[in-house]
Amino acid sequence: METSQKACIILSDVNAQTPPDDGHVRFGELASDALRYWEPRRLLYNITLSAVVLVHFLASWPASKAFLTRDAFFGFFLLAVLANIAYCVAYLVDLFVQFSGQRNVWLEWRWVVLAIGIAFAAVIARFVTLGIFGTSSPQ
Repeated sequence: METSQKACIILSDVNAQTPPDDGHVRFGELASDALRYWEPRRLLYNITLSAVVLVHFLASWPASKAFLTRDAFFGFFLLAVLANIAYCVAYLVDLFVQFSGQRNVWLEWRWVVLAIGIAFAAVIARFVTLGIFGTSSPQ
């Protein structure tokens, strides 16, 4: 047998050896599922945090006008990037639970993690903007 024929046989054997379908979901499928769920909802997260900052900015007007500087915009940009990095923690939770035996229950209830995460981030954004703009709502 020639070398090229041996190589073809070896390659065809390798390609034929696909793992059996034993009901386990692969990492790529779980990661794709997480991306499909979390990325469209990132917009809601960012809109919510932006609304919190905007409300505090407007509540402290005209004093907040002093924050319309380039350095302030860079600071808010940095905070927005950090908030989006924090949003990525949801992927760790999502993938961990999907790999557990509770995947089907998780798929129905992961919106709770989204809601709690958005609420928690909004509270943090509130206190950060209170520190920046120095305003607070009436008690």
